[in-house]
Amino acid sequence: MFAWAENNVDKLLPKSPLATAMNYLLSNRDGLTCYLKDGHCDISNNTAENSIRPFTVGRKNWLFSNSPKGAKASAIVYSLIETAKANDLDPERYLKYLFEKLPNTANFKDAETLDQYLPWATKTQEKCKG
Repeated sequence: MFAWAENNVDKLLPKSPLATAMNYLLSNRDGLTCYLKDGHCDISNNTAENSIRPFTVGRKNWLFSNSPKGAKASAIVYSLIETAKANDLDPERYLKYLFEKLPNTANFKDAETLDQYLPWATKTQEKCKG
């Protein structure tokens, strides 16, 4: 595909849609072939797109995010929920677990202390599995 584009892009009208597509293909070759180099990379970004869809569809409903503090709070909560889902946790159980445990935890701002409450931590997995 890339060889064909390299050999034929000069034969196309420069502003044509096909030439535009070929130039995009050639200038983004590394990013477009990343999944070929690492088997962990997905060929599409459907997983990411599907995880943000509820937020983009419902953004008009979130009027409290019209300030920087509201937007930051929203981002934190949405990140927690989506990370819980990505780790096969029940988001409601996970949030309840955090709200019950973190306020009673000494040094809850310490990174090592917080590690035990991350969605992939063994104890968190046991308590919040979906």
